[in-house]
Amino acid sequence: MATFISNSPSETVAFGHDFARKIDKGDVIALQGELGSGKTQFVKGLVAGTGSDAEVTSPTFTLIHEYSGGRLPVYHFDFFRLEDRQSAERLGLEEYFFGDGVSVIEWADKFPELIPRSARWITFNAVSPTQRTIVTTTLALPIRESRIASAGECE
Repeated sequence: MATFISNSPSETVAFGHDFARKIDKGDVIALQGELGSGKTQFVKGLVAGTGSDAEVTSPTFTLIHEYSGGRLPVYHFDFFRLEDRQSAERLGLEEYFFGDGVSVIEWADKFPELIPRSARWITFNAVSPTQRTIVTTTLALPIRESRIASAGECE
């Protein structure tokens, strides 16, 4: 587990940019935190850190944005408006999670059973209007295995 203190949106973007050096094809990054806690700012930096100049926005209403032009495609999901697990499954998560890019899921804690066990979890906490704590961890979730989490074992 590692903790980063961000004192501004630009520092959160910079953290995402630096984090991009540690990602590879097939990585899943699960983000959790309240509205306005910095999740999308992180993704802006992550996408830029891959070398893409794509404009990053929250996929709250579209559910997924795909960003190309960098060393890896980035698939940016937002589970905030999804009401049930079946809605999330209809997005075709397996194709993204086990594809050629990196998957980043905002509000991943809404359906944690759909997130692969190998995912890296990042938690964003607003300490003040500008300061955030950002905690990264690899979490083996003690919940039932989903078909997504165990898909690699069935092939």
